[in-house]
Amino acid sequence: MSIMRSDWILDVLADLKAFAQSNGLPKLAEHLDDASLCALAEIANQSDMIGGQTNGKTDHSRTDLGRAGNSSHS
Repeated sequence: MSIMRSDWILDVLADLKAFAQSNGLPKLAEHLDDASLCALAEIANQSDMIGGQTNGKTDHSRTDLGRAGNSSHS
């Protein structure tokens, strides 16, 4: 899956965050911001996984961005 094909999810999350901010839902807006970071990290990780494959084997030297979106918010 390419980053271009996944951009729509970032747009949806941004719209939801804007709605939450405009309607007095600050905690939801903060969680949606975290979700956006998580989505961006996972999209980048998928792109790295696809780009890191050569002859059917994965290049394991790439950084794992899948953990970049973890949050300690409750």
